Amino acid sequence: MGPQRVAVVQAGATMFNTPQTLERMQAHCEELRRLGVGLAVFPEAYIGGYPKGLDFGARVGSRTPKGRDDFQRYWSSAIDVPGPQVSQIGDMAKNAGAYLVVGVIERDGSTLYCTALFFDPQGELLGKHRKLMPTASERLIWGMGDGSTIPVLDTPLGKIGAVICWENYMPALRMSMYSKGITLYCAPTVDDREIWPTSMRHIAYEGRCFVLSASQFFKRSDCPADFDCIQGNAPETELIRGGSLIVSPLGEILAGPVYGREVILTADIDPADAIRGKYDLDVTGHYARPEVFSLTVDEREKRPVRILRNA
Repeated sequence: MGPQRVAVVQAGATMFNTPQTLERMQAHCEELRRLGVGLAVFPEAYIGGYPKGLDFGARVGSRTPKGRDDFQRYWSSAIDVPGPQVSQIGDMAKNAGAYLVVGVIERDGSTLYCTALFFDPQGELLGKHRKLMPTASERLIWGMGDGSTIPVLDTPLGKIGAVICWENYMPALRMSMYSKGITLYCAPTVDDREIWPTSMRHIAYEGRCFVLSASQFFKRSDCPADFDCIQGNAPETELIRGGSLIVSPLGEILAGPVYGREVILTADIDPADAIRGKYDLDVTGHYARPEVFSLTVDEREKRPVRILRNA
């Protein structure tokens, strides 16, 4: 396959208002169609929101009633997978004629997961990845994924997978993705620090894959008036400032990083560059030392309750 246009969408959620976030997403998808994009990545926790600055009333040894109310409100903003919002996103993918990778807050019973969903240009949900390791206080509000949702999907554009935010600092997870031949490495995030683009360039160069990192641009004005925001309550206060970028398999920045505004970044890529890059570095092939190092990945689903019945 020849050159393809890919994109990262730097946009924020409307906190605690998933229908409005989906309306904003629809507008972005219409722009993706106009731009002729074949694959687009949306940020971590885009649908459902990233409640930056909330503490959910948690202290060591205690929780507050208000914190429980905050969690219930957040849970109500999450989506079921599958569910009506998933179908709505699928329609957006179909109308855009593009593969979409979308960060969502997934509701499974009473537990929430930070999840990336994969859609094809026909609007079908191809799979999902649940974040394996929530970072720091995220562990108060999100459950941990398991090995059953770490797919790399074979598509005409290349092999697509997702690693969410600080999961990218898990070397074993990166190695497992490389071993599956990933060529379009999607990194939805909310990390807006200066070091993030450096990490993305390292991963692209290490894995000899394209890295598409989409971060939110999220302001205080995207939150309701009663959002208890420790960063400040001026409407233009930036809670997440962006930093999205696209990187080549040789670590070259093709687009971004951009800060301080919503934006769609695009790059025209040649998927064959992933093979060209592995000519001198294939970390799970000719550059590996399996007689010295090995990695075992358990992809079995781990359910807390299994009910066995007689046949």
